[in-house]
Parts: sequence; structure tokens; C-alpha cells
Amino acid sequence: MSEFATSRVESGSQPTSMHSTPVVQKLETDESPIQTKSEYTNAELPAKPIAAYWTVICLCLMIAFGGFVFGWDTGTISGFVNQTDFKRRFGQMKSDGTYYLSDVRTGLIVGIFNIGCAIGGLTLGRLGDMYGRRIGLMCVVLVYIVGIVIQIASSNKWYQYFIGRIVSGMGVGGIAVLSPTLISETAPKHIRGTCVSFYQLMITLGIFLGYCTNYGTKDYSNSVQWRVPLGLNFAFAIFMIAGMLMVPESPRFLVEKGRYEDAKRSLAKSNKVTVEDPSIIAEMDTIMANVETERLAGNATWGELFSSKGAILPRVIMGIMIQSLQQLTGNNYFFYYGTTIFNAVGMKDSFQTSIVLGIVNFASTFVALYTVDKFGRRKCLLGGSASMAICFVIFSTVGVTSLYPNGKDQPSSKAAGNVMIVFTCLFIFFFAISWAPIAYVIVAESYPLRVKNRAMAIAVGANWIWGFLIGFFTPFITSAIGFSYGYVFMGCLVFSFFYVFFFVCETKGLTLEEVNEMYVEGVKPWKSGNWISKENRVSEE
Repeated sequence: MSEFATSRVESGSQPTSMHSTPVVQKLETDESPIQTKSEYTNAELPAKPIAAYWTVICLCLMIAFGGFVFGWDTGTISGFVNQTDFKRRFGQMKSDGTYYLSDVRTGLIVGIFNIGCAIGGLTLGRLGDMYGRRIGLMCVVLVYIVGIVIQIASSNKWYQYFIGRIVSGMGVGGIAVLSPTLISETAPKHIRGTCVSFYQLMITLGIFLGYCTNYGTKDYSNSVQWRVPLGLNFAFAIFMIAGMLMVPESPRFLVEKGRYEDAKRSLAKSNKVTVEDPSIIAEMDTIMANVETERLAGNATWGELFSSKGAILPRVIMGIMIQSLQQLTGNNYFFYYGTTIFNAVGMKDSFQTSIVLGIVNFASTFVALYTVDKFGRRKCLLGGSASMAICFVIFSTVGVTSLYPNGKDQPSSKAAGNVMIVFTCLFIFFFAISWAPIAYVIVAESYPLRVKNRAMAIAVGANWIWGFLIGFFTPFITSAIGFSYGYVFMGCLVFSFFYVFFFVCETKGLTLEEVNEMYVEGVKPWKSGNWISKENRVSEE
């Protein structure tokens, strides 16, 4: 256990133990402040075979289902903007009587969802601090459903659909803050990275099934094309809310609210041990001491996020950068406009191609569930940045030099188009095993409980804002420079490699309290892989 298990608090502020046997003692010396120390300080939550964690894995999958809602939206909207009934209702008429969506309208309809997400993350994410992570998730799912109702009720006013996208985005923004937060505070540290990655797994499943639904409805000539995929969200909401009734509340939130016995039961349920197990008592003492220390500092404020005290500001900046760079990998260039891109490379049925990409994305994320806790966060991010940069170089170079050998007014090269599809699939594979899940893992692990929801809201909000910018401006940029757009993302990926190396610490195998301690001590990111236990730190000294 970390030395955080012997937590420093001011005299008279040690938390009261909930155990029948006294476990908290005052240790007074001439040279150190009064401390609390549990007789179970050295008791570790044991690492067990993965099969022993099936219960908590299933619970985390239920929490992570919120990511499915976001993925479903991403997968379906890419098809909606190419469907005939959608363009007839919300588009404009050409002189020949056909309908189309202008670049401005397409960009707004696709991208405004992200602005709603940013607003929801910054505002609705606070429900988790007020009422608990579980109740907060139920509330934001209901907000999402209100947005879906507005969209389904739209007949021929594109701005009504536009408003519905904002409202549903607010719900998803709240989910994006609360879902990874609850998982990170509930899952045992041995599998925390894998469990937080479930959120991305659910996103990829939603994208894939969204693509499949679009393919199944595209041949209809009426609003079935897009209203049926939207209507399915009601079933997803019911499932999500029902699932929240079964999962335990965050033990850290419960301790903060003084519900100690509930916190013990939540920890025991997640770790598959009894409430009187020494490891649970030790973990409770660690959490209690940490929460008490934060409570002594007073209520958290937004301004505290911009204070260098406790290394909070560097972590807030790091979270913003990681979430921004996840978008700047260029993933949504393919996910938002997949059908449009593959029409350009000569695919006869771009909806089928999108399904292939959805399968690659979903299947690859299973690899991430293994690699995130096997190789650690830093190695996966660094490898992903390098691999995706190579893919974009080849994709863009082929698109610029070989796709239209006889000019853009002539048929495209089938061979060049196939090469671009292959490297698109490779890009999605590398994204799915690296930046897709780990960006959420990093921000879910990096902040102390006191400021966690606020810091995550800002970090994830940066993700949504970049998502809007990419969604809105991509039609204009691709119209102007075509596949050279890929070189922009390639440059961002190169930058992300160096940023991770110099600014992102390894958090694999650490409790959330130990992660906080590591940042407070100012451990260099490139040395953080060796910062695993007190014994390792002492041996290095």
C-alpha cells in the first residue's frame, strides 16, 4: 500500500473508524504532524484471476452502456445526412428538383451535438456531486431522451432537429463525465484501466450497430430511414436506467457523504470479499483519510482548478490536452463522414463500407481491454500516435496522388481506393486500442475526488468542442483541399507523441489516492512507470 494509507491530517481531524475493533491510533512525534494509522495499513486488496471479477465486470459494463448512446448517435448521424428522406425534409432543393444539405447545414447538424455535450458536461456533470454518480446518470439519460423526442417530432424544420441535437448532446455530455467517473471509483485497481475502457467498447458497439441500422433502413423512401434508429434510443434509455438500479454507488462518494457502512459494502461487492476483510478496512481508512483531508481544505471551487496547489492545474491542462488530442487524431473524420468519404473513393455502397469500419472499430477495442492494463497507459498512447500518423501519411498521399489519375471529373482508381480503405481500417484499429479508450482512462484516474467532476467536465468539454469544430469545418476543408486534410491530423499525431512522453504519467496499478500522491510529489512522467509502490521509491532513493 502507498504511504497514503498512513494519511496525514491535522490534529483532531482524523476520521472516526467504523469497525468494532479500534483501528485508528494517534502517532505523535517531535518531528511530524499527528497522523492516523490503521492496524491494517499493510493489507492489500488482492489481485485475483480475471474470472474472480465477473460480477464487477458486469456491473461496470452496465455503467459503461452510457457510451453506447454516444456511439449510436455517431454511427447513425453519418448515415442520416446521406439519406433521401432526411435531405428532403431538412435540406434545400436544387434547380433540377433534387434535395441536398449544404456544407453549413450539414456541419451544424452533425457538429452541434458536441456543443450540447460540452454544455452538459460542465453543468449536468455536477449532478454526480450533488446526488451521487448513479442518480446523476439516470437524470442525464432522461435529458438525452427529451432531445430524442424533439428530433423525432421534427417534420421539415431543420432548426427544430438542430435544437433536439443540442438537448440530446447535453445528456450525452453528462454521461461522458459520470460514467467513467463511477467506473474508476468502483472498479478494483487491478482491472480499473480495463473497466474504464468498457466505456469506449460501448461507444464502438453503438457506432457499429448504428451503421447496421442505417444500412437496414436506407432503402425506405419515408421517415423510417431515420426515425426508427432514433426511436430505438428509448429502449436503450430504459436499459441504462434499469442497469443503474443494480450497480453500487461510488465508495468515495459515499464516504464523502458520511455513509460509511454503504461505502464498505460497495467496496466489498466490487472486490469480491466480505465487509470485514482487512483489505477493505485498510482501503476504507485510506479513502476516509483522503476525504477528510480534502474536507478540511473547504468546498472545492471552479477557481481551484486553476491553482498550482496540489498540482491540480497541471493535471487540468493535461486532461484538456489529452481529450483535445483524442479528437485531433482524426478519428471523427472517418466516423462522422464515413459514407461521404467512401463515396469519394468509388465504393458502390458506402453504407456497407461503414459497417466494415464499425466491425473493425468494435473488434479492435477488445484488444484494448487487454493492452491497457498489460502495457500501461503511456506505451499504448505513444504507440498509437506513431502508428496512426503513418496510416494518415499513406491514406492522404494515395488520395492526393493516385485516386484520380485522370482528374476528379473522371472515375477514381479502384486500386487506390482499396489501399485507402485498408489504411483506414488500420488507422481505426490503432485508434481503438490506444487513444480511443485511454484518453478516458487518463482523465478518470488523474484527479482527486474533491475536484474530480469539475476537472473531468472541463477536460471532456474540450473533447466536445474539438468534435464540433471538426464536425462543422470538415465539409468545407475537404471541399477545398480534399485528402490533403489528412496531413493536418498527421501533424497533430506527431505532436501528441511528444506531449504524452513529456507530460503524461503512468497510472497503471495505482490506487486513485496513489495517483494523486504521485502528481503531488512531482514525479517526472518518463520516470513514472517505476513509481509503483513505497518500496520502489525507497529503493530508488
